Amino acid sequence: MPFIHRQTPRRIQLGDFTTDRGIFRLIGFGACAGLFGVIAGWILLRMIGLINDLAYYGVWSTRMLAPGGAAPGGHPALWTILVPAGGAVAIGLMARYGSEKIRGHGIPEAIEAILLGGARLDLRVAILKPISSAISIGTGGPFGAEGPIIMTGGAAASLMAQCFTLTDAERKTLLVAGACAGMTAVFGTPVAALLLAVELLLFELKPRSIIPVATACITAAILRRLCMTPAPLFPYAGGVIVDPLHALGWLGLGLAAGLGSALLTVLVYAAEDGFETLPIHWMWWPVLGGLVVGIGGVFDPAALGVGYPDIARLLAGTLAGGAAIRLVLVKGVIWSVALGSGTSGGVLAPLLIIGGALGAVLAPVMPHAAPGFWAVLGMAAMMGGTMRAPLTSTLFAVELTGNHLILLPVLAASMASMAVTVLLMKRSILTEKIARRGHHLTREYSIDPLAVTRIRDIMATKVDTLAADLPVGAAIERFLSHAAAHRAFPVTAPDGLVLGLVSRADILDWIGDEVRRDLPLRAMIAGREVTTAAPDEMADTIAVRMLTRNAPRIPVVDAEGRLLGIVSRADLLRVHQRVMLAETRRERFFLQGLFSSRKNRIQNVPGMQNAEPQMIPILVNQNGAQNDVDTELR
Repeated sequence: MPFIHRQTPRRIQLGDFTTDRGIFRLIGFGACAGLFGVIAGWILLRMIGLINDLAYYGVWSTRMLAPGGAAPGGHPALWTILVPAGGAVAIGLMARYGSEKIRGHGIPEAIEAILLGGARLDLRVAILKPISSAISIGTGGPFGAEGPIIMTGGAAASLMAQCFTLTDAERKTLLVAGACAGMTAVFGTPVAALLLAVELLLFELKPRSIIPVATACITAAILRRLCMTPAPLFPYAGGVIVDPLHALGWLGLGLAAGLGSALLTVLVYAAEDGFETLPIHWMWWPVLGGLVVGIGGVFDPAALGVGYPDIARLLAGTLAGGAAIRLVLVKGVIWSVALGSGTSGGVLAPLLIIGGALGAVLAPVMPHAAPGFWAVLGMAAMMGGTMRAPLTSTLFAVELTGNHLILLPVLAASMASMAVTVLLMKRSILTEKIARRGHHLTREYSIDPLAVTRIRDIMATKVDTLAADLPVGAAIERFLSHAAAHRAFPVTAPDGLVLGLVSRADILDWIGDEVRRDLPLRAMIAGREVTTAAPDEMADTIAVRMLTRNAPRIPVVDAEGRLLGIVSRADLLRVHQRVMLAETRRERFFLQGLFSSRKNRIQNVPGMQNAEPQMIPILVNQNGAQNDVDTELR
């Protein structure tokens, strides 16, 4: 039996990315997810049209006639008030006795499945979500089809993934691929769908995930041209004037849309809170929301349904003035109440309509532009601010209209809108529901500092060791003395080879077992496995090794096994502390004596307002010196 079993760190070849050949299998699955997304979109849109034409006209057709039972501009009959409520009864029954996950617009549920559910969605959601959404929208619900299709496409891809042996991360990728393929199928916006994955769904940017999702979006875009309209859904050919005056108008409309985004979010969750106080079962809340929708449809039939004709009229400049104001008010109110009631439907199309109508309302006070221009900006800005996905909204507007000239003004308006919402609200309309369920997520993505930090940069190089021939009694005395600053010490041979670690737990066991005090330490640790690290390894790898090996401190050795240093949990935590200091500590390097002092430069560091300047090097020490901060952790 060998004297010692040493776990030798496996040498890995570092690179920009960690993708391996397994990505080819995911690319194939991504193409299948694209097919599922198109099928889901095609079926759902026709279901919506069929239910709409039956409910309002009694006609077996999928043409999706104007909801409300009247031609555009006409007045619907009073009996149509009950149509949305009738559809809500069916939705409430499906939610209570089928799956409660069909309630809402679907994106929060998709995010929750990605982050918390191992990217697993069940068959009932895949079947009931499109049916309930088709009933909701077809009976006049002021929703879009994209949210349900995102949920349905994601569920279909998730079911496919569950038929194969995949990791949670791979299933997440395929769920997102199906979701984005569904969005591509509805709107014909593959690039915007891919950006939606990056900004909202993936919570990472890796080739392993982004390439299969892109494959799904491209596949869906190609297949969509075969079975649906190949042209942009809402073509817009207006020109763009680029000058400082118009740029101020872009920003002004973006700020107005940001305020509108915040107001819509508040309205939705205020309605949800209001329904929570009602002394009836939640199954009946959508019925009350449906009544509000029906009443709103009497005031403005254009506010009912998905509203795609309204978007076309806004871009053509034919829906403006009082009609645009009425559409903003009625659509905003009935959509907020209906969504807060827990019915099924999407958020994207309503945001486009409300934002576009807002742009049309403000157009008279904006610099002169082509008809429909300010409506386009309002659509994108409202979407970007409410969903907090400005890149998605920018490319979405470009692809949706087929007009690349609007790229710059749409980007400016979307970014301005997002700036307002992130300052006014902690959560977006998509994440507030998740937060209310007791979960926290952050959408600020950054590189893990442990993944770019080598162990040699954070390890302690001045290491207190125990000699291999040291008697057990002497080791016990050292641990029990006040001079013992650490919880474990490496045991080394005369030539510097690491033979093992002796911890306080070992000392207590030896005392309890009354081990002979004259035995050398090498005899006590013979045969133990030693977990070690190499100086060139990355800190995130060692963090995982600490956890899996239950090793709170690991010796760092060279290729022959000689001790170079030691790394502890405190060293890993200090890496994150450096990131925190980089975010919070402000310094001036020029004109330093005129405007600031060193003491002033640390006032913004949390917990250091009263710290003296000489304390800073101790707290941010990077050379591994044994500070009081991490004595216990070592």
